[in-house]
Amino acid sequence: MYQEPYHFPLERYINAERFERVKHFATGKQTPLLIIDLDHIEQKYRELTSCMPFADVFYAMKANPMNEILLLLNRLGSNFDVASRYELDQLIGLGIDPSRVSFGNTIKKREDIAYFYQKGVQYFATDSEYDLINIAETAPQAKVFFRILTEGTGADWPLSRKFGAHSDLIYHLILRSVELGLTPWGISFHVGSQQRDIGQWDDAIARVKYLFDAVAEEGIELHMINIGGGFPANYVDPTFTLQEYAAEIGRYLREDFGDDLPQIIIEPGRALVADAGVLVSEVILLSQKTRSNLYRWLFLDVGKFGGLIETINESIKYPIYFDKEGISQEIIIAGPTCDSMDILYEHYKYHMPDTIQPGDRVFIFTTGAYTQSYSSINFNGFPPLSAVTLIKKDRGVI
Repeated sequence: MYQEPYHFPLERYINAERFERVKHFATGKQTPLLIIDLDHIEQKYRELTSCMPFADVFYAMKANPMNEILLLLNRLGSNFDVASRYELDQLIGLGIDPSRVSFGNTIKKREDIAYFYQKGVQYFATDSEYDLINIAETAPQAKVFFRILTEGTGADWPLSRKFGAHSDLIYHLILRSVELGLTPWGISFHVGSQQRDIGQWDDAIARVKYLFDAVAEEGIELHMINIGGGFPANYVDPTFTLQEYAAEIGRYLREDFGDDLPQIIIEPGRALVADAGVLVSEVILLSQKTRSNLYRWLFLDVGKFGGLIETINESIKYPIYFDKEGISQEIIIAGPTCDSMDILYEHYKYHMPDTIQPGDRVFIFTTGAYTQSYSSINFNGFPPLSAVTLIKKDRGVI
């Protein structure tokens, strides 16, 4: 019976030079360890701004709030989308001007709104009347943008109905904001993270156009569209290129708004930092549940609670590489904790070479976003995911 050798398309996720740098740096270091390539983030930022020159970038810092990343993006000219006063304090501590920050969380305490306003933040997202009243009373005359509800169909990590409101309600909130002395500034939406259906932006932009026109009849001029994030990273399932996303989204905007566009804001997170991350893990154990069981279980020293929470429902399928040769075997992959939820992939079958042994290193690519920032503090006593940044300087690594 012919058995296929293990094969992984390494060059699709990382070039040989960069992979050798990562392996060399990880040698002798404790795992799990997330290694972030800052040069790659700079490359992605320049690619994104080149593809979408009509848009202002507000980095969604929840994707990866490492200081080194924030300082790099600040130097490149990025603005920042933040969700809490703790994120704002981190930016201020790094010397980043709060006027380049938007408070993009629609769920916020009254005292936090006041805190942001006192620090000089200009933009506030909202989707409810209670929140709008709190903004009016603690951040008078602030610029508010209103988040419409989207379904997130086609996204690997769709957003729930927790955020946004129906267009008809948003229309009334815009009118109410004027009564409250606020400055209605624009409309925002998010079509879901790792969105594979570019047409979702078309539908959302059309609803934005309806709101722009509807409130204009009441004498209210809106100035901004925040089209959110959702742009792709390089996971197992293929996507369109960033250039294709940008071209189509630009076309949708021009079809509805013409060549004289309002201010366009984008909130990339995953698209900027995901591909820059390599998570180095170690095989703890291999096992079979019965003698007749077809699949082997592979247990890693990182799992759902250590940074891979987006494997819930196997939503995000990370590229996982075993740096050995051998016959390919289908496996079930699980994490190290004493929780039955800590199974990464059981239905979608990954492969490993049959030569893998406990103690071998495993490289998980496209892990720069929503890994360390999602890792638990102390579940089972495991510490949060450790992370370091690399930058190429001459021929060395610092």
